[in-house]
Order: sequence, then structure tokens, then C-alpha cells
Amino acid sequence: MDSPTPGQLLKAWRQRRRLSQLALATEADVSQRHLSFVESGRATPSREMLLRLTEQLGIPLRERNRLLLAAGFAPAYGERPIDAPEFETVRSVIERLLASHAPYPALAVDRHWHLLMANRPLEALLDGIDAELLKPPVNVLRLTLHPQGLASRIGNFREWRAHILERLARQAETTADPALIELAEELKGYPVPAGARPHLASAPSRHGGIVVPLELVMPDGRVLSLLSTTTVFGTPLDITLEELAIESFFPADAATQDALQQLAAASSG
Repeated sequence: MDSPTPGQLLKAWRQRRRLSQLALATEADVSQRHLSFVESGRATPSREMLLRLTEQLGIPLRERNRLLLAAGFAPAYGERPIDAPEFETVRSVIERLLASHAPYPALAVDRHWHLLMANRPLEALLDGIDAELLKPPVNVLRLTLHPQGLASRIGNFREWRAHILERLARQAETTADPALIELAEELKGYPVPAGARPHLASAPSRHGGIVVPLELVMPDGRVLSLLSTTTVFGTPLDITLEELAIESFFPADAATQDALQQLAAASSG
């Protein structure tokens, strides 16, 4: 099969973003006629035009490089491993963010949800997990929903599973990454733990129905109710950095706050 042309790739991304040619042309300050010619292959776009169009479409840096290569241009964005010397400052920032979040759990993941870094409070929550799931590269979503992972300890498993799958679907739509679709299909195939309570999507929530907490049952029977937030770097020019996310968990109630503080004190004692 022939590789897609730059115009075909642009058109696919424009349609994925649900933009008309006129809307994209207006936002990118080019004529609709010229954009039409680019998409159909009747005109050859310049490097500058491709970068402008990809910026307006919010195309991930990895895919911008792919489009530039398809047009015969050199990639515009580098991709370095997280342990590269150039990332020393970034690693230091991430490590400080994770450490400062204690006694609450936090972790850093890549685009496929592989664990890159974690703070000590998160490690304390993984006690008793199957060792195979903890072998690098650790996929945190697999670790969460796998029968030998945290699945049986998640009190609201059906709600949390639905939240994860919805988030993966949005991420796959945004990035067009087939690996995320494959991961979602794998997660869907995991069995629901025996005794898991029904998914009551319309039921009233202690949190006003505006957020889904992760309810994690600890070995001693205590239930941690955790709210999650995601942090990304605002102006990345490197693919690895753009695809990196920091997931931070916060206590959703006073009992969880106290439990996490006690766990932190016990692990450091």
C-alpha cells in the first residue's frame, strides 16, 4: 500500500478535528482554494505552511514530523529518552513535583501509560501486586484493571473502568495512536472482579456528581477515596516531553487524608 501523501494526512487530521476547509483556511490565514489544492495533491505545500496548518490543527509533534517527512522535509521536533542528559533539568522538575506531592501518590507516565517515575506514597499502594505486572515497562492502566493487579481492590471498579476507557478513547481520538486503541481493547477483555458492585452512573454522588473518585480498598479494610488530576508541560518542543503526563492523586475526604498521612509515616519510620 502506498504511503499517504501530505495532503491526505492533512485532510484526515482536519476531518478528525471536525473542521471545514474554510474554517481551517481562515484560522491558518491561507486561501481555501490553496488548501483544497494541497489536500488533493494539486499543490505542494511549503514547510512553513505545513507547520502552520499542523499548529492550527493541534496535531501531536510526533505526527507533525510524520507529515513533514511525507512532504520530503526534515523532522522539526526531536525525541530524546527521558534519561538523556538534555532532560536533566526536566527530570529534576518532575522529581521535585512528585516528591512535593507526598504524602499523596503521584506518578509520571508516557503516551502509552508506561510508568516513568513515581513517589514513595504510590509505591506503598502497590504492595501485594503480582510481580509480573511490576516488571518494566510497567503499564499503569494494565496494573490498575488487571485481575492480578489492583482490580479486586477497587471498590467502584465498574465506574473507574468506564472512566479509564473513556479517557483512552478521547486520547486515541486526539492522537490517532493505534497502540492506545489496542490497549483499550486489552483492558476491555479483563474480567470484572467477583462481587463488584453494579455501575450506577445515574446515582447521586458524595462529590455532587461532578467527579469520579478512585475508591481503593487497603489490605486492612480502610477505603481510600482519591481524586486525580493531570499535569502536562505547556510549551513542549520535544516529542517525549509533549507526551509526558504527571498524574497526581488527592484525598477526597478527611479519612483518606489521615490514612495517607499514616501510611507515609509508617513507610518512613
